[in-house]
Amino acid sequence: MKKYFLPLIVVLAASCCRPKDGEYVLHLLTTNDVHGRYFDSTYVSDKTLPSLQNVAWYADSLRSAAGKENVILIDAGDFLQGDNAAYYYNFVDPVSEHLFSRMAEYIGYDAVVAGNHDIETGHPVYDRLTASMDVPLLAANAVRTDSRRPYFQDYVCLKKGGLKIAVIGFTNPNIKGWLSPEIWEGMDFLSLIPFAQQQVDMVRRKENPDVVIVAAHAGTGNGDGSQLENQGMDLFRSLRGVDFVVCAHDHRPVVHKTDSICLINSGSHCANLGHGIVSLSVRDGKVTAKKLDASLLPVNKDKVDRRMQAHFHDDYLAVKKFTLKEVGSLDVDLDTRDAYAGMSDYLNLLHTLSLSCSPAQISFAAPLKFNASVQKGTLVYNDLFTIYPYENQLFVISMTGKEIKDYLEYSYDLWINTVSRPGDHVLKIVNAPDPRTAQKNWSFVNRPYNFDSAAGVNYTVDVTKPFGSRISIESLADGTPFDMSASYNVAITSYRANGGGGIMNKGAGVAETGNRVVAYHKEIRSILYDYLLTHGTIDPAAIGDPEKIGQWKFIPESVVSPAMERDMSLLFP
Repeated sequence: MKKYFLPLIVVLAASCCRPKDGEYVLHLLTTNDVHGRYFDSTYVSDKTLPSLQNVAWYADSLRSAAGKENVILIDAGDFLQGDNAAYYYNFVDPVSEHLFSRMAEYIGYDAVVAGNHDIETGHPVYDRLTASMDVPLLAANAVRTDSRRPYFQDYVCLKKGGLKIAVIGFTNPNIKGWLSPEIWEGMDFLSLIPFAQQQVDMVRRKENPDVVIVAAHAGTGNGDGSQLENQGMDLFRSLRGVDFVVCAHDHRPVVHKTDSICLINSGSHCANLGHGIVSLSVRDGKVTAKKLDASLLPVNKDKVDRRMQAHFHDDYLAVKKFTLKEVGSLDVDLDTRDAYAGMSDYLNLLHTLSLSCSPAQISFAAPLKFNASVQKGTLVYNDLFTIYPYENQLFVISMTGKEIKDYLEYSYDLWINTVSRPGDHVLKIVNAPDPRTAQKNWSFVNRPYNFDSAAGVNYTVDVTKPFGSRISIESLADGTPFDMSASYNVAITSYRANGGGGIMNKGAGVAETGNRVVAYHKEIRSILYDYLLTHGTIDPAAIGDPEKIGQWKFIPESVVSPAMERDMSLLFP
């Protein structure tokens, strides 16, 4: 009798784990790149924005309609950075349980993935979150350098509606290329190809799930294996044994579908929810048929979970008080859009901050929001998030004159065309459908946060010449001749210095910058705050002094002026 006892237990246990015969329908809701949008308020006006409070409303509505046990809710990363609320609980109040932790649990997330901006907050923040949050924080490819074991949880198995669902999470594999080493100390980050398939195979062998979801904080990409940071389509086209690929990072809402796998990227900032549906037939305890579908749900910002709003009201008040703290004054309007047409007060400010950091001689900076504005007058802390929305550090690195010139050639090629005929677009813009509305709008082909200009030098950009011969650098700001063979100290963001946007590598030809760093400085928003504490005000004459920041312009004026006016009116009607 004894020799049959253990096998009998195994058989019974296996039988208990099998789903009952019948028809099943599961719903997958996804968010990604929330970027701190915890509250629907701007804190400084009555305007409301999509937020996690909307996510809660939609999630609960679907649970009511389909049954709580049939809904899976996951986030694909970048939730700890980008808004005042996240910043406040990252750095201003590091003692309380993090607001995102409490909100994720309140809303009922089944799993969240670590994004590169979540890692960017540093060990004290993400380690604290991991220790306190009941929701699994996933990143299978973030492995410890000592043991090669996952630093975070690698996957989670959920029981939903009598079925077993495996969610395997991956962070962006290019993190070491963007962030300084102390931020991710103790970790290595593996490419998702072929690692993701290896993880899927392991989880399927170990857990025998009925549904498999891969959630990766990676951009959609083009699927040709060329972009380490954007491997979503690579996964979609290559993974076997996976039902849904949830990707993120590039803020581009998109869905791709075949009969056997769906890809979902909901965009960013809670503007959409990804919605996947899987219908299964089970016979003799096995899945015999499976049908998949996926779509995007545009979020109506007026549909807010009022109970959640009341539950976190004290947190909202704390963030709002911090947000409205006066920090100085502004003597001129700052508009990011002005940076596309030439020198602007907005970029002059960023360059001035960068050049104030020793031993910088030259600065690179880009407009960080497509069309944002800060009006002159009293500045509150909230305005600093508009001026500089990210937690990037400032690095000073050594570059040759030729590398600087090549860097600028590549940057401007992301931004402008070669104008050869009247009526040509000087800006690289396209009239394409908005994924959210299907209406055509003019927009840049590339991301404006990669449109770097330089300060500390005097140069021109000839829009009639082809890539490689547009930039003519005449001198440093103080009139010293610019030498292609000389070395210069260049102030640059940690994101850009470590490969972000590809300009350093593809443009300047610099693959690694670690041995070129001559100085590390703190986060750029903190440098801005210190500037205000010292000077009290942002004066256009001070930040635009040509003897300090130099001058640049598009030429020839007769071609640029009418073409630029046309293009700017299309972008900003």
